[in-house]
Amino acid sequence: MPRAGETQARENEVLAAGDDIDICVIGAGAGGLSVAVGAAGMGARVVLIERAAMGGDCLNYGCVPSKALLAAAHAAHEAGHADRFGLAPARLEEASPGAVRAHVQGVVAGIEPQDSIQRMQALGIRVISAEGRFADARTIIAGDETIRARRFVVATGSGPLVPPIPGLDTVPYLTNESLFEDVGPIPHLVVVGGGPIGLEMAQAHRRLGAEVTVLEMATIAPREDPELVDLLRNRLRGEGVEVAEGWRVEGVAGEAGAIEVTASAEGETRRFGGSHLLIAAGRRPHLASLDLEAAGIQADPGGIRVDARLRSTNKRVYAIGDCAGGPQFTHVAGYHAGIVLKNILFRLPAKADHRLVPRVTFTDPELAHVGKTEAEARADGREIRVLRWAFAENDRAQAERATEGMVKVVTDKRGRILGASLLGPRAGELLQPWVLAMENGLSIAKMATTIAPYPTLAEVNKRVAGSFYTPSLFGPRTRRLVRLLAAFG
Repeated sequence: MPRAGETQARENEVLAAGDDIDICVIGAGAGGLSVAVGAAGMGARVVLIERAAMGGDCLNYGCVPSKALLAAAHAAHEAGHADRFGLAPARLEEASPGAVRAHVQGVVAGIEPQDSIQRMQALGIRVISAEGRFADARTIIAGDETIRARRFVVATGSGPLVPPIPGLDTVPYLTNESLFEDVGPIPHLVVVGGGPIGLEMAQAHRRLGAEVTVLEMATIAPREDPELVDLLRNRLRGEGVEVAEGWRVEGVAGEAGAIEVTASAEGETRRFGGSHLLIAAGRRPHLASLDLEAAGIQADPGGIRVDARLRSTNKRVYAIGDCAGGPQFTHVAGYHAGIVLKNILFRLPAKADHRLVPRVTFTDPELAHVGKTEAEARADGREIRVLRWAFAENDRAQAERATEGMVKVVTDKRGRILGASLLGPRAGELLQPWVLAMENGLSIAKMATTIAPYPTLAEVNKRVAGSFYTPSLFGPRTRRLVRLLAAFG
């Protein structure tokens, strides 16, 4: 969340509910906080409504605690494989759930002050801790207060989608909202869903000592490049994660500590047993309590209907982040915040463009992507080039014994970059140059001629870009030219 304006003097005091409000933000997650802080920092009068914990899903149940858990799991894994570096491995006999949970909570607590009510109030933002609902096109009721504002921003986020699985209402199950609570030891975790959340939590718990089964009705990471997913699948199975693809869950039964999931695939029925069940089957927007119809706002199960400027069918009301029906990422919510601030505060017709939204699955190795996959580019019917460079060809990766994975880039025949996928160490960080290049229309030549410091993982980007020119640079025509020029002395 941005900290803009914290060094300047606060001119706008905490607003009373009856004052003239410029922007009323509903939802204090990543997107809502970005709008509120940014607007207040530029002199707008802001009311922020939040019914639950400040910071929203990302801070409390999503990005932050999950990455903290992944960090603990990574440390355990590295200690257990120290023999790669000539050191004695420290085998993990049993992880302490309480200690790991304390680590996760400590990370969350370290970030909480930046999202707190106290900080918002110090910035001149009025915070109302209540559930908000529309009374009409320009009015929100939150608790005992009535808020009228010039513009509204709905940033209520999303929550876990719980599919209608027979028997699910009779057994205890976890979602990302309850996984980080004190659930005690997890001997065997069964994960329903092979998307980013499911895969990240599967690997984390396996590395912390649990048996893990992942059930996916299609293929894991279905949006990603199959070539890279194959490598990730092999890695997960190599670590002992049971990856069961093509299995449709038919029902669940059992009790705490002994849960059984029945699934079918191609006429076969199988029962998967475990101690705990995690549902990671997608997300749905939080809209039910808003009474959108009262404000003339149209929505469907995917979210609030918005135009390119993120305006709803009530042009005074904007929707951002997960509840706006687009890509469900924290960084998209932050991007949306900038779009609506330009529209509301400066009356600029800024539009959201989701064509180059990057995404990362934070497994080990990480899986990152921007633009088109190879399959998507081929479906367009154009002539393409597919470039590959293995991390095994990178000296830094060799030094760190982290050589699994590759960079895969798709271009057109002239070298225009159409998409980039990476599976490897720090792939999420290494993706950013490709995002920058594509957003600014840079050709593969620019990536190829950039100087990369040695030895860094970032060299993989330069090397894969340079491979675009390998066939011509080292081909027979070049050889003939070199011999011809040599004849002149």
